[in-house]
Amino acid sequence: MKIISVVGARPQFVKLAPIHHAAKAAGVEHVIVHTGQHYDPMLSDVFFEDLGIGTPDVHLGVGSGSHGVQTGAMLSALDAVFDEHRPDWVLVYGDTNSTVAAALSAVKMHIPVAHLEAGLRSFNRRMPEEHNRVMTDHAADLLLAPTQVAVEHLEREGLGERTVLVGDVMTDVLFDVRDRVAGRTSTLLAEFGLGEGAYYLATIHRAENTDDPARLAQVVSALAGLDKPVILLAHPRVVAKAAAHGIDLTQGSLRARAPLAYPDLIAAAAASAGVVTDSGGLQKEAFLLRVPCTTVRTETEWVETIDLGWNVLANTAEEIAAGVTRPRPSATDVAPYGDGHAAERVIAVLSERA
Repeated sequence: MKIISVVGARPQFVKLAPIHHAAKAAGVEHVIVHTGQHYDPMLSDVFFEDLGIGTPDVHLGVGSGSHGVQTGAMLSALDAVFDEHRPDWVLVYGDTNSTVAAALSAVKMHIPVAHLEAGLRSFNRRMPEEHNRVMTDHAADLLLAPTQVAVEHLEREGLGERTVLVGDVMTDVLFDVRDRVAGRTSTLLAEFGLGEGAYYLATIHRAENTDDPARLAQVVSALAGLDKPVILLAHPRVVAKAAAHGIDLTQGSLRARAPLAYPDLIAAAAASAGVVTDSGGLQKEAFLLRVPCTTVRTETEWVETIDLGWNVLANTAEEIAAGVTRPRPSATDVAPYGDGHAAERVIAVLSERA
């Protein structure tokens, strides 16, 4: 069996790692296509090294651009890649432009498509990610759902027959990396002269928080006013937008630095007093590490983190401050995101249905 995985953004590289290792262990031919949607080395190439994936087999080098330009360039390039390799499955991940472009290219060529992390819904149609995930789910032949909530979403949309609950592959890699960095001192502690539990870790990158100058200034001001140092791992998007808007990312409690390699990110999150983010992946990683999270959005796909008290939604400065200083959530052994063996199930299901 031959599988082509198409990835292009940091959360997809994390999900790719356990799939790649499970495919190798099962003797499955696994071709990795990197679209180049994220082109910053700290958000791209270094992840392949740190997660033991190796160099991608194909690198399209698409780079940045509007949704239409980026997706169109990927479609044009992927048609040729799929025609050359003719895999048994094209495996797409998550909800990016790379996801929907690969799904569309493959289905047009009558190549079976499996969608990993299928069935997530924010029900916010302003989010480009929501359009990407819905269109991909309805185009794909096999929907690999990470949670029971995701399964229920797909069933309500009439897609239950195509759906298999496999668990969340991010749990697989998070558990592995967590164990590897256990006892490692986060590089942030020495860099900023911090003690464990004496800072908050933040990431902000979504368009709704960065495109409007007034909104970005509001979020930055909220982080700068918190009661502990806030280390902002500044995505290239927020750096560019802040520069364009004349907003200083280092003020008050706020300190900005470049993104961290994944193992360092996990070590930094684990040592923090809490996470403030608008990233879907980091919300879930914080929960799996049992670190309180405050999410700067009006909704989340990971509703289980909210229900269990480890995540809160916050948008104003007052809400963000209340979120990060709230009492520590109640301990829980509930495991809505699986047992760390999702990737093995994915490869088994693809093999059965090839």
